[in-house]
Amino acid sequence: MKGSIICIGNRFLEEDAAGLQVLDRLQAMRPLPAGIELVEGGLAGLNLLPFLEQGGRVVFVDAVEGFTQTGEIILLTQEEISQIPSQYFFGHDAGLPYLLAVLPKVCDGQLPEEIVLVGLEGRCNKETIEKAAKMSVTMAMHGLRDLG
Repeated sequence: MKGSIICIGNRFLEEDAAGLQVLDRLQAMRPLPAGIELVEGGLAGLNLLPFLEQGGRVVFVDAVEGFTQTGEIILLTQEEISQIPSQYFFGHDAGLPYLLAVLPKVCDGQLPEEIVLVGLEGRCNKETIEKAAKMSVTMAMHGLRDLG
């Protein structure tokens, strides 16, 4: 099964850098398992759509706010992501809910089999980043459905 891990965020804002800290950890862990693509999504927003048109599993890694306690990790399904309200309508600020809403309307390729978000709440320590990196690989390889 093909899988993509898309790490998003902003290195210049500490509260939004967790996804890219996980990217750095995953790059240090190389090689990743066969079939897993690692993408630095940064602030790409809607420009991430082509990475979602390749089928397989897609794991987003990003900072979240208001889901759990600081330093914790939360897994959200595509349905849960889609229910997150957004006050923005395009670009990076629109967030994953908007990206996922647009995807079926503009997709020229194959839709992902499964989309999950590995969300990191607040400031994260080295152990949390490591745990999120491993969780991201597991989700890209096996997904939520296979884990039961």
